Amino acid sequence: MQAINGMIRVLHKNPLARSLWARNSCSKLFVGGLSYDTNETALKNAFEKYGEIIEVRVIAHHVNGKSRGFGFVRFTSEASANVAFKEMHSKELDGRNIRVEFARKNC
Repeated sequence: MQAINGMIRVLHKNPLARSLWARNSCSKLFVGGLSYDTNETALKNAFEKYGEIIEVRVIAHHVNGKSRGFGFVRFTSEASANVAFKEMHSKELDGRNIRVEFARKNC
């Protein structure tokens, strides 16, 4: 794993992962309702049991760096994203019920 500008990216040699990244498949999930204490590592740990993850990002305020309470998780496959969506929607993470949806852009 390599951290880039507050974003965790898993660098793959897997051609499937690269092709999914390039064509912007529906393997990207929006995760809302996050605790302001939830970081990218915690978000990745919560979702990684549903499949291989390419990217995890918690969106932060550009000035103060505090979490804005939402983020994104991108899987290597649409099937993994679908399972994660079904299993994690309305579940508790760091004391908050999270909302999981398929990302609207790049989906």
